[in-house]
Amino acid sequence: MAAAVGRGGGRRLWVKERDSEWWDMVSSPDYPDSEFRKAFRMSKATFEVVCDELAAAVAKEDTMLRAAIPVRKRVAVCVWRLATGEPLRLVSKRFGLGISTCHKLVLEVCAALKAMVMPKVVRWPEAGDAAAIAAHFEAISGISGVVGAIYTTHIPIIAPKSNVASYYNRRHTERNQKTSYSMTVQCVVDSTGAFTDVCIGWPGSNSDEEVLEKSALYLHRGVPGLIQGQWVVGGGSFPLMDWMLVPYTHQNLTWAQHMLNEKVAAVRGVARDAFERLKRRWGCLQKRTEVKLLDLPTVLGACCVLHNICERSGDAVVDADDCAFDLFDDDMVAENAVRSTAAAQARDAIAHNLLHSGGGASFF
Repeated sequence: MAAAVGRGGGRRLWVKERDSEWWDMVSSPDYPDSEFRKAFRMSKATFEVVCDELAAAVAKEDTMLRAAIPVRKRVAVCVWRLATGEPLRLVSKRFGLGISTCHKLVLEVCAALKAMVMPKVVRWPEAGDAAAIAAHFEAISGISGVVGAIYTTHIPIIAPKSNVASYYNRRHTERNQKTSYSMTVQCVVDSTGAFTDVCIGWPGSNSDEEVLEKSALYLHRGVPGLIQGQWVVGGGSFPLMDWMLVPYTHQNLTWAQHMLNEKVAAVRGVARDAFERLKRRWGCLQKRTEVKLLDLPTVLGACCVLHNICERSGDAVVDADDCAFDLFDDDMVAENAVRSTAAAQARDAIAHNLLHSGGGASFF
């Protein structure tokens, strides 16, 4: 069914009437918050915070031909799509909007999240926050001076039309016995599980070490020494550097080296758990996406932004059937595993101290 829109004898535009009963129900003040959380992976209060942040960027004005889609509905279309990974044709039916309109809304809201909100919520910790983060990590591991844990995950994609070899993920292909392509997401996580640095978009053929070397973290913070007297903790797929603490990867470890590896694993577990929550919240990350390769970094960035907002708002990941997810990323060993003699000596000293005194001096 369609409705004619126009004035007098002027041009008439036929607009298809669509059913928005579901959204009208969900957006009602009477709709239970618990059900809203299951649907959108965040509380009503957090959703309103997101809408307020985005209002100026995504709001549109009514025209003579049609009323603009409200900000709350625009944001809801995007959040629902990210949360469920539901195909656009189903999102269209659920919200009573055209497929192309839903696609456009998702990209517009994701772009606004990345451009307008990311600089506010994904930030390297300042001195006071860094001290609190370090204290928390030290309570977990006994290692002092840790300001973040780094982890890299892969997001599955459909084989791209160009540069296909660079996105080929050999490790996932061998493990799953199915040709796999992916895009990488590298993040540093604070002690609460929020992201403080993100690097998104490098092809899946790159190792964790290669992605790190191309990231702003490495180029702007690590190499010039802006991480002063502090550690970022990574797994064995990252190199040992003056600011990067990683486990021992050789055979026949001593007791002290075993101890350090256990403590490093505890810190790294905070990042791993954060990525697991990220992928549980945003179901679009669990399967090969319909999003074009060019647009995917923007969508992934939006997921990271919303993750931080939910984490800092205290919104736990809901126990919904479609939230179940077990994170699995292949363990690798960095080719150039030790890049600093001073860092190697510092790691040995930390290992010795952890074993013999229960402390965790940073030994810079």
